[in-house]
Amino acid sequence: MKKGVCYGVGVGPGDPELITLKAVHTLERCPVIAAPQTRSGEMLALDIARGAVDLTGKTILPLTFTMSQDPAVLQASHQAAADAIQAHLDRGEDVAIPNLGDVSIYATWGYLMELLNRRGYETVMIPGVPSFCAAAARLNATLVSWGSPLHIIPVGKGPAAPLVEQPGGKVLMKAGRGLPEIVEALKTTGQLSRAALVEDCGLPTERVWTDLEQIPGDVGYFATVLVKEEQ
Repeated sequence: MKKGVCYGVGVGPGDPELITLKAVHTLERCPVIAAPQTRSGEMLALDIARGAVDLTGKTILPLTFTMSQDPAVLQASHQAAADAIQAHLDRGEDVAIPNLGDVSIYATWGYLMELLNRRGYETVMIPGVPSFCAAAARLNATLVSWGSPLHIIPVGKGPAAPLVEQPGGKVLMKAGRGLPEIVEALKTTGQLSRAALVEDCGLPTERVWTDLEQIPGDVGYFATVLVKEEQ
Protein backbone atom coordinates (compact mmCIF):
# COMPACT_ATOMS: atom_id res chain seq x y z
CA MET A 1 0.00 0.00 0.00
CA LYS A 2 1.20 3.49 -0.86
CA LYS A 3 2.04 5.46 2.26
CA GLY A 4 0.31 8.73 3.03
CA VAL A 5 1.99 12.14 2.93
CA CYS A 6 2.28 14.41 5.96
CA TYR A 7 1.69 18.14 5.38
CA GLY A 8 2.78 20.89 7.73
CA VAL A 9 0.25 23.65 7.15
CA GLY A 10 0.86 27.22 8.28
CA VAL A 11 -2.50 28.73 9.30
CA GLY A 12 -1.24 32.21 10.21
CA PRO A 13 -1.31 33.88 13.62
CA GLY A 14 -5.05 33.94 14.29
CA ASP A 15 -7.28 35.55 11.69
CA PRO A 16 -8.75 32.78 9.47
CA GLU A 17 -8.82 35.25 6.57
CA LEU A 18 -5.03 35.12 6.54
CA ILE A 19 -4.97 31.40 5.70
CA THR A 20 -3.72 30.90 2.15
CA LEU A 21 -5.73 29.14 -0.55
CA LYS A 22 -3.02 26.49 -0.73
CA ALA A 23 -3.42 25.80 2.98
CA VAL A 24 -7.22 25.63 2.60
CA HIS A 25 -6.98 23.18 -0.29
CA THR A 26 -4.51 21.00 1.64
CA LEU A 27 -6.72 20.89 4.73
CA GLU A 28 -9.73 20.06 2.57
CA ARG A 29 -7.90 17.25 0.80
CA CYS A 30 -6.41 15.47 3.83
CA PRO A 31 -8.67 12.98 5.65
CA VAL A 32 -6.70 13.30 8.92
CA ILE A 33 -5.98 16.55 10.78
CA ALA A 34 -3.32 16.12 13.48
CA ALA A 35 -3.66 19.16 15.72
CA PRO A 36 -1.42 20.27 18.59
CA GLN A 37 -3.32 20.32 21.89
CA THR A 38 -2.42 22.10 25.13
CA ARG A 39 -2.64 20.51 28.55
CA SER A 40 -5.98 22.27 29.06
CA GLY A 41 -7.34 20.75 25.84
CA GLU A 42 -7.12 23.91 23.72
CA MET A 43 -6.38 23.36 20.01
CA LEU A 44 -5.74 26.89 18.76
CA ALA A 45 -4.30 26.04 15.32
CA LEU A 46 -7.28 23.73 14.69
CA ASP A 47 -9.73 26.44 15.77
CA ILE A 48 -8.15 28.88 13.30
CA ALA A 49 -8.32 26.29 10.52
CA ARG A 50 -11.99 25.67 11.27
CA GLY A 51 -12.64 29.35 10.65
CA ALA A 52 -11.69 28.83 7.01
CA VAL A 53 -12.32 25.15 6.26
CA ASP A 54 -15.22 22.76 6.90
CA LEU A 55 -13.55 19.84 8.68
CA THR A 56 -16.73 17.79 9.08
CA GLY A 57 -16.11 14.07 8.67
CA LYS A 58 -12.35 14.26 9.09
CA THR A 59 -10.39 12.33 11.69
CA ILE A 60 -9.05 14.76 14.30
CA LEU A 61 -5.86 13.46 15.91
CA PRO A 62 -4.82 15.47 19.01
CA LEU A 63 -1.05 15.84 19.47
CA THR A 64 0.09 16.65 22.99
CA PHE A 65 3.42 18.43 23.29
CA THR A 66 5.26 19.28 26.48
CA MET A 67 6.56 22.73 27.43
CA SER A 68 9.46 21.12 29.30
CA GLN A 69 12.99 22.27 28.51
CA ASP A 70 14.37 18.81 29.27
CA PRO A 71 15.72 17.45 25.94
CA ALA A 72 14.78 13.86 26.83
CA VAL A 73 11.20 14.83 27.69
CA LEU A 74 10.90 16.89 24.52
CA GLN A 75 12.25 14.08 22.37
CA ALA A 76 9.82 11.58 23.91
CA SER A 77 6.93 13.96 23.19
CA HIS A 78 7.94 14.36 19.56
CA GLN A 79 8.46 10.61 19.14
CA ALA A 80 4.98 9.88 20.52
CA ALA A 81 3.41 12.42 18.14
CA ALA A 82 5.33 10.96 15.17
CA ASP A 83 4.17 7.44 16.15
CA ALA A 84 0.52 8.56 16.19
CA ILE A 85 0.86 10.21 12.77
CA GLN A 86 2.76 7.25 11.31
CA ALA A 87 -0.14 4.91 12.07
CA HIS A 88 -2.34 6.89 9.67
CA LEU A 89 0.37 7.29 7.05
CA ASP A 90 0.85 3.52 7.03
CA ARG A 91 -2.83 3.16 6.14
CA GLY A 92 -2.28 5.37 3.12
CA GLU A 93 -4.00 8.39 4.69
CA ASP A 94 -2.61 11.88 4.10
CA VAL A 95 -2.22 13.87 7.31
CA ALA A 96 -2.28 17.67 7.70
CA ILE A 97 -0.81 19.33 10.77
CA PRO A 98 -2.06 22.93 11.23
CA ASN A 99 0.69 25.12 12.65
CA LEU A 100 0.39 28.65 14.00
CA GLY A 101 2.07 31.27 11.82
CA ASP A 102 4.53 29.78 9.35
CA VAL A 103 5.90 26.24 9.46
CA SER A 104 9.53 27.34 9.05
CA ILE A 105 9.73 29.75 12.03
CA TYR A 106 10.15 28.24 15.52
CA ALA A 107 7.61 25.56 14.65
CA THR A 108 7.13 22.18 16.31
CA TRP A 109 6.46 20.91 12.81
CA GLY A 110 10.20 20.97 12.14
CA TYR A 111 10.88 18.27 14.73
CA LEU A 112 8.07 16.05 13.43
CA MET A 113 9.18 16.54 9.82
CA GLU A 114 12.72 15.44 10.67
CA LEU A 115 11.51 12.34 12.53
CA LEU A 116 9.11 11.30 9.78
CA ASN A 117 11.72 11.87 7.07
CA ARG A 118 14.15 9.64 8.95
CA ARG A 119 11.48 6.94 9.01
CA GLY A 120 11.06 7.16 5.25
CA TYR A 121 7.84 9.18 5.00
CA GLU A 122 7.22 12.04 2.60
CA THR A 123 6.54 15.47 4.10
CA VAL A 124 5.46 18.75 2.50
CA MET A 125 5.53 22.28 3.94
CA ILE A 126 2.70 24.73 3.24
CA PRO A 127 3.84 28.24 4.23
CA GLY A 128 1.72 30.61 6.28
CA VAL A 129 1.68 34.29 7.32
CA PRO A 130 4.22 34.80 10.16
CA SER A 131 2.88 36.43 13.32
CA PHE A 132 5.31 39.33 13.13
CA CYS A 133 4.25 40.21 9.57
CA ALA A 134 0.60 40.25 10.67
CA ALA A 135 1.55 42.34 13.71
CA ALA A 136 3.38 44.89 11.55
CA ALA A 137 0.32 45.15 9.32
CA ARG A 138 -1.88 45.58 12.40
CA LEU A 139 0.32 48.51 13.43
CA ASN A 140 0.34 49.86 9.86
CA ALA A 141 4.12 49.94 10.12
CA THR A 142 7.06 48.68 8.11
CA LEU A 143 9.86 46.92 9.96
CA VAL A 144 12.85 47.67 7.73
CA SER A 145 13.75 49.44 4.54
CA TRP A 146 15.92 48.27 1.67
CA GLY A 147 19.40 47.21 2.73
CA SER A 148 18.71 47.07 6.46
CA PRO A 149 18.78 43.87 8.53
CA LEU A 150 15.82 42.42 10.38
CA HIS A 151 16.53 40.42 13.54
CA ILE A 152 14.09 37.71 14.64
CA ILE A 153 14.75 37.09 18.33
CA PRO A 154 13.21 34.34 20.50
CA VAL A 155 12.83 35.83 23.97
CA GLY A 156 14.40 33.79 26.73
CA LYS A 157 17.45 32.72 24.73
CA GLY A 158 19.82 35.15 26.42
CA PRO A 159 19.94 38.62 28.01
CA ALA A 160 17.75 41.13 26.17
CA ALA A 161 20.18 44.08 26.13
CA PRO A 162 22.80 42.65 23.71
CA LEU A 163 20.04 41.43 21.41
CA VAL A 164 18.24 44.75 21.03
CA GLU A 165 21.50 46.66 20.50
CA GLN A 166 21.84 45.23 17.00
CA PRO A 167 21.19 47.64 14.10
CA GLY A 168 18.02 47.49 12.00
CA GLY A 169 14.51 46.35 12.79
CA LYS A 170 13.84 43.79 15.52
CA VAL A 171 11.13 41.25 16.26
CA LEU A 172 11.02 39.78 19.76
CA MET A 173 8.76 36.73 19.65
CA LYS A 174 6.80 35.16 22.54
CA ALA A 175 7.86 38.10 24.67
CA GLY A 176 5.23 37.96 27.44
CA ARG A 177 7.40 36.69 30.28
CA GLY A 178 10.40 38.80 29.32
CA LEU A 179 8.65 42.16 29.00
CA PRO A 180 10.16 43.91 32.06
CA GLU A 181 13.70 43.12 30.89
CA ILE A 182 12.85 44.02 27.28
CA VAL A 183 11.38 47.40 28.27
CA GLU A 184 14.43 48.19 30.38
CA ALA A 185 16.81 47.21 27.57
CA LEU A 186 14.91 49.36 25.06
CA LYS A 187 15.02 52.31 27.45
CA THR A 188 18.75 51.92 27.97
CA THR A 189 19.42 51.80 24.22
CA GLY A 190 17.05 54.67 23.39
CA GLN A 191 14.67 52.54 21.33
CA LEU A 192 11.56 52.51 23.50
CA SER A 193 9.77 55.15 21.42
CA ARG A 194 10.20 52.97 18.31
CA ALA A 195 8.75 49.85 19.91
CA ALA A 196 5.21 48.47 19.98
CA LEU A 197 3.58 45.25 21.12
CA VAL A 198 0.79 43.11 19.67
CA GLU A 199 -0.65 40.32 21.81
CA ASP A 200 -2.67 37.45 20.27
CA CYS A 201 -2.55 39.03 16.82
CA GLY A 202 -5.68 38.28 14.80
CA LEU A 203 -7.48 36.50 17.64
CA PRO A 204 -10.57 37.79 19.52
CA THR A 205 -8.25 38.45 22.50
CA GLU A 206 -5.91 40.71 20.48
CA ARG A 207 -4.48 43.74 22.30
CA VAL A 208 -2.11 46.43 20.98
CA TRP A 209 0.20 48.84 22.79
CA THR A 210 2.31 51.55 21.19
CA ASP A 211 3.62 52.68 24.60
CA LEU A 212 5.42 49.80 26.27
CA GLU A 213 5.49 51.59 29.62
CA GLN A 214 1.70 51.26 29.80
CA ILE A 215 1.59 47.48 29.35
CA PRO A 216 -0.18 45.59 32.19
CA GLY A 217 1.28 42.55 33.89
CA ASP A 218 -1.08 39.99 32.39
CA VAL A 219 0.28 39.87 28.83
CA GLY A 220 0.20 36.30 27.54
CA TYR A 221 2.56 33.96 25.71
CA PHE A 222 1.74 35.06 22.14
CA ALA A 223 3.11 38.58 22.49
CA THR A 224 5.31 40.10 19.79
CA VAL A 225 7.41 43.22 20.30
CA LEU A 226 8.32 45.08 17.11
CA VAL A 227 11.12 47.65 17.08
CA LYS A 228 11.34 49.79 13.96
CA GLU A 229 14.74 50.64 12.56
CA GLU A 230 16.11 54.07 13.33
CA GLN A 231 15.37 56.54 10.54
